[in-house]
Amino acid sequence: MITSIRSLAVFLSILMGVLPASAATKWLKSMEEAKAVALKENKKILVDFTGSDWCGYCIALDKEVFDKPAFAAFAKDYVLVKLDFPKSKKLPPSEAASNAKAKEKYQVRGFPCVLVIDPKNGEAMAQVTGYSPGSGPEKYLPRLSAAKKEGEAAPDGQKTEAAKKAAKGA
Repeated sequence: MITSIRSLAVFLSILMGVLPASAATKWLKSMEEAKAVALKENKKILVDFTGSDWCGYCIALDKEVFDKPAFAAFAKDYVLVKLDFPKSKKLPPSEAASNAKAKEKYQVRGFPCVLVIDPKNGEAMAQVTGYSPGSGPEKYLPRLSAAKKEGEAAPDGQKTEAAKKAAKGA
């Protein structure tokens, strides 16, 4: 009996190490839904602006960071939103329009672009644009971590001009 319990424990440990973290993380597709959830749960919003079917850096960021257990642990403090801008697949018109509105509001000019947003005022607290393949969560997540506390600047320095303008509603 003890041997079978140990075998089961070993099997589950192996299985948990093989499963991607994306199975444990839930990405919403709507900023409005994310805001409601974030306010209810007292969390910040982490938004991934991505080109899922054409942007190589976006695909690498998903595979090398967002699909890892380290990201799942990091993400527990956020409501996650993935706003996609595909070239091959068609999004529902309302989703495409909503994504375009958010892209314009936050002045997203490149992909991938990840923002940390305060749901109370819609202010972008941190912005990380781009990804260096091979960096992994160990190098990428610290760039976002500084935004966990309200008003804290991104580790790269101050808030970006885009984040400042977005906060003012420009």
